[in-house]
This record gives sequence, structure tokens and C-alpha cells, in this order.
Amino acid sequence: MSNNPSSPLLGSSDRARSNHSHHSNESHENTPLLSRSDDTPRYDGADDEDEDRIPSPAATSLRSLQNGQGSTKSTKSGRRWPTVVAVGVLGLVVLGIIAGAFFTPAIVEEYAKEALVLEPTNLSIDSFTATGVRARVQALFRMDASRVKNKHVRNLGRFGTWIARKVESQESKVEVYLPEYGNILVGTAAVPQVVVDIRNGYTTPIDFFTDLEPGDVEGIRQVANDWLEGRLGQIRVLGKADVGLKSGLISLGTQSISESLVFEGNDLPAIPQYNITRLNFREVPISSTGRRGMAAEVSLSVANSYPIKLTIPPLGFNILVPNCEAGEPYIRLADATTASVDVEPHSDVVVNVGGIVRELPASLTQACPNSNSSPLDLLLSDYIHGNDTTIFVQGSNPPDSDTPDWITKIISSVTVPVPFPGHTFDGLIRNFSLTDTHFSLPDPWAEPGSAESNPQISANIVVIAGLPKEMNFGINVTGVMATADVFYKGEKLGELNLDDFQPATSERIKSEDGNEAQLRIKSRMEDVPLNITDSDVFTDVLSALMFDGKNVKLQIKARVDVQLSTVLGELVIKEMPAEGVVPVKPISSDGGFSNLKPRVGEVKVLSTSKTSINLQAQVNLTNPTDYTAHIPFVNIHILKNGSVIGDATLQSVDVLQGNNTNILVQATWDPITFGGKEGAKIGGELLSQYISGFNTTLTFQTHEGSIPSQPELGKALSKFAIEIPAPKLSGPSTGDEGDGDDGDDKPHFITNAVFHLLSSTAVFSMVSPLQHSTIYIDNINATAFYNHTEPVGHINYDLPFKVPPGTSQTPKLPVDWSLDSIGYEKLQRALGGELKLDASGIAVVRLGQWIQELWYIGSGIGASVRL
Repeated sequence: MSNNPSSPLLGSSDRARSNHSHHSNESHENTPLLSRSDDTPRYDGADDEDEDRIPSPAATSLRSLQNGQGSTKSTKSGRRWPTVVAVGVLGLVVLGIIAGAFFTPAIVEEYAKEALVLEPTNLSIDSFTATGVRARVQALFRMDASRVKNKHVRNLGRFGTWIARKVESQESKVEVYLPEYGNILVGTAAVPQVVVDIRNGYTTPIDFFTDLEPGDVEGIRQVANDWLEGRLGQIRVLGKADVGLKSGLISLGTQSISESLVFEGNDLPAIPQYNITRLNFREVPISSTGRRGMAAEVSLSVANSYPIKLTIPPLGFNILVPNCEAGEPYIRLADATTASVDVEPHSDVVVNVGGIVRELPASLTQACPNSNSSPLDLLLSDYIHGNDTTIFVQGSNPPDSDTPDWITKIISSVTVPVPFPGHTFDGLIRNFSLTDTHFSLPDPWAEPGSAESNPQISANIVVIAGLPKEMNFGINVTGVMATADVFYKGEKLGELNLDDFQPATSERIKSEDGNEAQLRIKSRMEDVPLNITDSDVFTDVLSALMFDGKNVKLQIKARVDVQLSTVLGELVIKEMPAEGVVPVKPISSDGGFSNLKPRVGEVKVLSTSKTSINLQAQVNLTNPTDYTAHIPFVNIHILKNGSVIGDATLQSVDVLQGNNTNILVQATWDPITFGGKEGAKIGGELLSQYISGFNTTLTFQTHEGSIPSQPELGKALSKFAIEIPAPKLSGPSTGDEGDGDDGDDKPHFITNAVFHLLSSTAVFSMVSPLQHSTIYIDNINATAFYNHTEPVGHINYDLPFKVPPGTSQTPKLPVDWSLDSIGYEKLQRALGGELKLDASGIAVVRLGQWIQELWYIGSGIGASVRL
């Protein structure tokens, strides 16, 4: 006997029809036992379109419980076999009754298959027994001849059923098998006596209790695994029963009934969707010795769209996570239990699940072979990057001893994979700042591409991170490690690589006004390489810092590894995304470098050649910024009017905030070698202007060789030619004269002079800026003036004389007086006193092998007049 393909076997006639059931009985269930409710709000705030979010161990509990206990199919493929056994087989029994009641059973069987309509109205679990469940089945039975397509079959069937009127079946036992799986027994159902009216259009209410018992657990496990792993394309269910029949007082004997249903495609049971409505993590004691573990409390909602009622007893589960390799045993992470769950027909089902992580297994935290990541690292990495991962749920001993053993046996025989959607942590980092920043230029002798070949930064890191409201347990950050991309105005500047864990501390900030709590994390990074990837962007940043005088905002996009200390031990969360904005204060607040206030102290000549002077100087300057710097090595060109006239080198220099004294600088003065004839001309002019007290400036500019290990960095910095006033030379103190402390910043190489009228000579007092070398003047040709224009006398002396370190006097230099000038007259009137004179002239200066002709213009020289 068979049913009409369009007749609903389970559910209403409008919902239970399917075009995908085949074989002799094609009625089936088209809707999952538990489906998602569109009206239930999600815990994660997602809308209804996001149906595949956040499966959890709790959901697995519900899947196994609700479908398993109600019908012994806690395994996935057997989820609805009680419905098939208790109601579907009832239809087969009725078909057998009709088939055995007539002389033309083949025709009547065809009529019954197409005309039968069996609508279940309620299926409830009355009680759980030691071997199964006692279920109450309520349904409506009727014959609808309009569903029969063949006219002759329809007429004959209506006639025969009108004659028979009612058919009664005796108590019987129905067995359900899976032919494609070695004909394993899925389960059995005891069906009591049933009387139905088989006339067309008559409806018979059916209400009886039946005892359902599971069959071969190992076979059920095999089917479930095939379904879970996607190998179950279709499944055929075979029902068998020997039913005693009679119609009225006429016994029809015992009929052997065998019918099958084929489910495929959408007809196969579906995993019910669910919404997590509450999630909370907290610390709990797990032993009398004070050990503590982590507890998870989960509430979820599942929609029951079927007329099924039952109470699910408490159950237990093991929560497993993947190992290093797919073929390795899963790692047990936690225990989970469910409380009793009341399932009402056509209502949302609320399930409360509690889980406890007692400790982290060593296999979970140990690095996998040929890898730096552990199974826990891989699991957390997928989760925080929003990638779906999979956990596994397996039944275990229930928390309540009243739970029947057969339930535990079934649910523990199958390990169910549960998709676990990731959760991105965008916006978790609320604030990111650097303080007490220290810069280091690259090591000039480092291997190209190494960390030491890049600029390095040291700074205090302060991070404010939000804590999800579900995390109600103690957490302390003990170390941070990060790789960060640095951006300026949307363009990538470089990469900041913190390759080793740096010690860190954290402090929980209590929430206010219901907002989530926050965590303040502090750490110190030392000598972290900054790899400049775009020299043009770096140039823009330097330009803004040095010349705009405004803060520069750098965007940081980092992947942070965090060491955590929790009640479960030390954890490492790798590659957590973090973003922040770091304001960088300008290097020069006024857009220039005059506030550096450079001043040259002691100068020492190291060597000379015919064209060059190699010297060492102690330089004092003021660092007006909030930054400090370490300079292992840097070489800078010195320019004037676009021509290179020398260079300066700094090695192992630390520039601190505020005043910096006695910074050693080695410099080379060699205009000819660096700038050729034009450079030599410019160099001589510069020296002449400088010793004459003119306002002179020098230009400092990097070049490709400034930092040997980073030529691109030197080239990028060369775009910023820094012009600084020529520093004042500080010679030895001479009390009130010539040491530059009288408020006049001009160099005072000639401090005073004594003119002797009778001998027509003059003696000049001179201060040398060099404290360790002697300067020689090989020739001098100069004129003294009164009031800038009136000549006093002329000196032309071609015998060398020396200017030793410190203050010295020249030999008596012969003077050719301008006797007819007003200047000479003024000089005579000053006899016994002094007056202010001006001077201009040309001198040939020699220092070691170096010789240079210079001109000099001086004013306000104090001259004493003697006989």
C-alpha cells in the first residue's frame, strides 16, 4: 500500500508536501523539527538576514536534546524517526487495513495511497523510560477521493470503502530499518488498537500512547557521521509491521505490511537555527584548594514550529577543539551541561547552558610541529579575524542521575561539528599614544635590510582598550608585541616592527553609566626599527614637522600579539587588529632652527693639507622639542650659495631635551675638493665675511652617503637644506675684552691696538679661536680709518708672525701715516688717550699646510696713542 505523494504525513497539508520524496510512500517532513524564529532578537544584535551567526555548545546541546529525547534521535540523522514511527507507520497500518479488506487489493492499495490524508495535531513525550520514551500521538485521519487521479481507481475505491465503512487494527509492533546501511534497526514502536472510518470525506480523530525504543546505536552513529560529513545525499527508511485486521465482525487475518520512504535534498533533516540571547564569562572556584576556572553562561532561543511537547532532562557535553592536524584526536577544552528544557508546541524554546573550563591542556598551548603556532593560537587567530572556525560537541555523563542511560549512550556516540563564526575586534582599541619618545638613526655599518639599518624609536606606549561586557573576569596584560603600518594622510609611510615581547602592565577602568569597562595597557618599546617604505611620504612628514610648526597625526594600523595572565594561566592572543592616531609634535615650533642656538666651544685642529682643515669642535645647542635622539653616525654637507665647502660628522651622540653641551663634531673645511674653483672662491669670501663680523649663514644638507646603511633615507632628508646662522666661536676668556660676553655677538679677533707716533709702529692685541694650534699671518696689507672714511695710516708687512692660542700681541708693525688727513690729526689729538678706529685690509693666513688669503673689515677697534 502507498500514500499519495502530495499528502502531508507530518504537519499541515500545506506545509508537509514535498516534490523530492520518492518510492512507494512519498510523504515526508519538509520543515526542520526546530527552526529559527524571525521574531526572536539576536544576542549579537544581527538582523534576521544573518542566520548563521555564532553557533555555540549550547546550541548543540539543544539539537541533541530536543530532537534526541523526543524521538530517540539525538543524533542528527535520526532526529525525526519517532515522528515517522509513531505517525507515519500509523498511516502504513491503516493502508494495510484497507488493502486487506477487499477482493481487489492492488486497486484499493493504489486508491489508499493517493486518497489517504493523515494530519498530526500533537506529538508529546509523556515520560522517559529506561529503554525509550512513552509518546502520545494525536492526528486526524481521512480519505479524500478527489486526490486520486485515475477515475476507475477512484470510483472503485470509494465503493469499496463505503461498504467496509470502518477498519480496526489490533495491537502491533512496528520496526524501522535503513536498508542501505546493512538493514540496521533504527527503532521500534508499539502501536495500540486503532479504529478508523475509511469512507470518503469522513475524519477520524486518532489519540493513543506508544512506546518508542531506539535500535542499533552504532548503526545510528554511522548514519549520523555520514550526514554530518556531507556524504548523505539521500536515505531510505523501511517500515515493517504484522497487523491483525477486522472489519465489523469479519476478521481479515494478519497482514504483513512493508513500506519505505526516501528522503533526499531538502527533505533531509536540517540543523535548527538559534539565537544566542545572553553570554557571560566569569571566574568560579573548582576545588576546595582554591583553584579557579572559567565559567561560561549561555542562553539561547530556538523556535519549535511543530506540534511537539516534551521536557528534556539535564544533559552533559564535552566541548572539543581541533588539534594541529585534521587526523589527530580532538582536544577537550570544557564541560557543558544543560538544565531541564520545556518544549511547547509552536513556541520558542529557551535553553540555558553552563560550561566550565578547568584548565588549558598542554596539547592546546604547545606549538605544532614545524610551526610557531599552537592549536589555541590557530583557533583564536581565526576568531579575532572574523573567520569561521569549527568546534566539536560530544555527549557525556549527564549532571542528573535520573537521565536515562540510553540517551547518554546515543548522544555520546556522535561528535557534532559546530560552525563557530568569528568576531572582528574593530574598534576595540580606543586610544593609542606614544610618550617620552626617543629616536635613533640607523647604524651606519649595519647590513642592508637588517633591523639596525633602519631608524629606531623608543617610547612609552599607552593603550586604552574596550572590554566586551561579557568578560567579567580578571585579566592582566603582561607583554605586547606588534607589527604596525604607519600612514600619513592615507599614504603608507613605513612599518614599525616590534619583534620581541615587551613587558607590559594593565589596569582595569570601571565602567560608568552602563558602558563597557576598559583596560589601560602600558608598555615601553626600546629601539624598535622603523622601516621607511615611501621616501616621498617621509619627506612630507619631515616638512610638516620642521617647517609648518604644527602637530602631525600619524595613523597606526597594527597587528598586536598580547600576552595575558588569566585564571587559566598564561595565554597569547596573536595578531589582534588595532588602530590608532599618534600626534607627533613639531620639531621646530617657529618653522625654523634658530631656536637651536648652536654655539661652538673649543676647537681643535686634527690635521691640515694644502686645501683642507680637519678639525674637532665642541658644540653646545638647545633642543626645544619633546623628543630625544641617538645618532650613531651621520655625515652632513656644509654648503654656501649652493656649493659644498665642507662636511661635518657626528658619531655616538645623544641629543637630550633642553641644553646639550660639549657635543663633539668632526668637520672638514675643503672648498676646493668639494666645490672646485667656485667652491674655493665662495669659501674664501665666507671666511672673510665671518671674521669681519658680517651676518653669515651656513646650509647643512644630508646626502646619499650621510647614513651608509640607508642611502635612501639620506637622499630623502637631503630635500631639507637647513640654514643656520654661523655659530659664534668661543675663544679663551680675556676678562672684559674680546670674549664675546659684552652683548656683541660679532667675532672679536682684534680686540685693541696701540699706535706709537715717534716710531711709526702699531701693535695689535689678538684672540685666537684655537686653543691648541698656532695661526700664522704671512702677509698683511691694511689701512686704519677714523670715522670709517678718514685714513689714519697704512700697514704693509710681509714678514710672517704667529698668533698662538689665547690672547697675544703682534710684533711692531710699521705704519705709513696719512699726514695730511683729518684722521691722522684726530690720532695726534688722542695722544695719551685712545679713540675708536676702523680697519680694512688683506692678509694671508697659514695654518699648518693650509694657506688662505682673506680680507678683513673691522670697526670700533679701541686704539691707544703713545709717543
